[in-house]
Amino acid sequence: MCVPNVSRYPLLNIQKEKYSLWDVLFTAFAITGVILIVRPPFLFGSNTEKITGSYSDHLKGTFASLGHALFAALTLVILRKMGKSVDYFLTIWYYVVVGLVECVIILSVFGMWKLPNCGMDRLFLLLIGLFGLAAQVFLTKALQIEKAGLVALVKTMDVVFAFIFQIIFLHNIPTWWTVGGALCVVASSAGAAIRKWCQGSK
Repeated sequence: MCVPNVSRYPLLNIQKEKYSLWDVLFTAFAITGVILIVRPPFLFGSNTEKITGSYSDHLKGTFASLGHALFAALTLVILRKMGKSVDYFLTIWYYVVVGLVECVIILSVFGMWKLPNCGMDRLFLLLIGLFGLAAQVFLTKALQIEKAGLVALVKTMDVVFAFIFQIIFLHNIPTWWTVGGALCVVASSAGAAIRKWCQGSK
């Protein structure tokens, strides 16, 4: 969810794309959304009983998400920088090969080699691979024809889908704080998309 915020700043130096006051507003909305979702104790107090699971795990998950945001932002900027000079399926090929090498190294170092459980676990792993690859293909293609900042903002719509699928498949109802934070992130995404549409219609 932090991807749009992190990606905009390196984008300024690499792509020389403008960062307007509207972009500042949309970024502020996204940051506010992240704060509402994380609910740090120094702002919201130590009352964290409404958080599913332990607050320690909640923070670990949040920092892991921030790490994802940082590296995803760098990926967005690099893909945008390459533009159409490299076929998007070629970038996917390198993405898969390098990812495979990284996984082999990490699994070997931590001794985590083991077969998944039979049944649904293996099906879920296959679906993760298929959906993840499809998502990366669409993302790479989008970055070839649109600014990285806008793509990152629109990408935050995955928050909406994540909540919907979470409720349908996991029966996990989010808190109002989380919903409010997600709405802020979505408002940031929607605002950027509407502004882009208005500029294009002039």
